[in-house]
Amino acid sequence: MSTTTMNLMGRGFYWEELSKGQQFQTFRRTITETDLVNFISVTGMLEAIFIDSTFSEGAMQGRPVPGALTYGIIEGFVMQSMVQGTGLAMLEVHKKALAPVLVGDTIWATIEVTDIKPTSKHNRAVVSSRIDVKNQHGKDVMTYTAVRMLAGKPQH
Repeated sequence: MSTTTMNLMGRGFYWEELSKGQQFQTFRRTITETDLVNFISVTGMLEAIFIDSTFSEGAMQGRPVPGALTYGIIEGFVMQSMVQGTGLAMLEVHKKALAPVLVGDTIWATIEVTDIKPTSKHNRAVVSSRIDVKNQHGKDVMTYTAVRMLAGKPQH
């Protein structure tokens, strides 16, 4: 086996690899009835609006999903790509739902790094970002800010 250091596939960004104003776009994912049922079952969010398909007749067309499911799916994209292996903690989140997400909608997000503050210890930084979630029509459905602690490049 070679002593050459290999790059780790799927590793997120160390804070030094990010810059204020840098932007990313996630993949897209269509929300299914199975996603809704699994999510409300595991979380106990068994509200009538989510379990009774006739409940919201007149209020909105389609099967609405909890905002927490929308947030969770987008955070899954962030975890799998931007902070995998480098994320140390989620410190703060501020969310605003802008429009309903329904079963059958396809969601995705843009992420903008808004601030990077290196800490005085342990080669870490507090990284803030704005995440704008959109549906298949490009309509904003959620926006949130996230403040995370990210690791720095290993010191050799």
